[in-house]
Amino acid sequence: MQPAKGRLRELAGVFLKLGTIGFGGPAAHIAMTREEVVHRREWLTEQQFLDLLGASNVVPGPTSTEVAIHVGAERAGWRGLLVAGACFIAPAFVIVLGLAWLYERYGTDPAAVDLRYGILPVIIAIIAHAVVGLLKTAVKSILLGLIAAGAFAAFLLELNEILILAAGGILATVWANRARIGRGTASLAAPLLVLGAAFGGAERETNDPTLVRLFLEFLKFGVVVFGSGYVLVAFLEGDLVEANHWITRQQLLDAIAVGQVTPGPVFTTATFVGFQIDGFAGALVATLGIFLPAFAFVGLLRPIVRWARRSPWAGAALDGITAAALGLMAGVTVLLADDAFPDVLTVVVGVIALGVLLRWRPNPAWLVAGGCIVGLAHGLAT
Repeated sequence: MQPAKGRLRELAGVFLKLGTIGFGGPAAHIAMTREEVVHRREWLTEQQFLDLLGASNVVPGPTSTEVAIHVGAERAGWRGLLVAGACFIAPAFVIVLGLAWLYERYGTDPAAVDLRYGILPVIIAIIAHAVVGLLKTAVKSILLGLIAAGAFAAFLLELNEILILAAGGILATVWANRARIGRGTASLAAPLLVLGAAFGGAERETNDPTLVRLFLEFLKFGVVVFGSGYVLVAFLEGDLVEANHWITRQQLLDAIAVGQVTPGPVFTTATFVGFQIDGFAGALVATLGIFLPAFAFVGLLRPIVRWARRSPWAGAALDGITAAALGLMAGVTVLLADDAFPDVLTVVVGVIALGVLLRWRPNPAWLVAGGCIVGLAHGLAT
């Protein structure tokens, strides 16, 4: 058997590489990880990898990062868990931090404004495409479709996002288990309601973005956001733009754009947002806050995550939470579109980008590059 130090070095090398070249979002990250650990290095069998992927899908947090953490844990225990996760996140953190500094320094420069003009319609198209694709997979019944639609409406009515997710989980599990309603439903509904009240119902004493409050906000996002970095956008919009006014909607759109053109986990959007709020310290605490729950969930819940999907109570709740999360994504897309489409040309750019995504499914970074060209050409022509 290979010594532990050798396994840790191998894990560090593999996940530093994947974090550096991992463009294209979670699906691309997972495919590249599978190629490395199943086919090239044979650390896991195909079935073992699928089991890890399934486990990552039934807990909150960034799915592709949690797959990396799971692989590290399987390969080298607790130390491997930490090394694989940290090495996958680190390259994106450094790159996004550099872009955040450039944005703060040159974000209002005319050239930057021109770039933004062409990029933002593309970003809305990318998010809309993700929402449609995820809905096709997640909405497996009329009830789940109604939950997604209700969450969409509730978001536009400015109801709390955590309470919307909790309600979706409760409705789905109560309906799925209506024949066996009893003590089991209450035991599941109670923690969901407590979660909603704890994170969503408390009054805020101050809107000042202290480092402690910033850390706690992003820790909350890491605890409640399932799977896709696009779901995170709804929480950033609701909490940081609308409720606390720590960033503007324009800054949020720019943060999403940065997440699309950089490798690694989309959740490093937190790094960019944190830097805009409180410089390097803000970027660091936001990044730590949003990723720490992923390490905790993988480390502490590995023995029970497979049970969660098989359980008629927990499995139905997860389906309802996922449907509600997609409704939130759709709602925030509508709000952001108001800023991204100021004229006919931007609408045309967005429609073309969506058509390209539907027809060919390219890496989103190429579409963002095309948006840059459109923006610069528009700036030169006006």
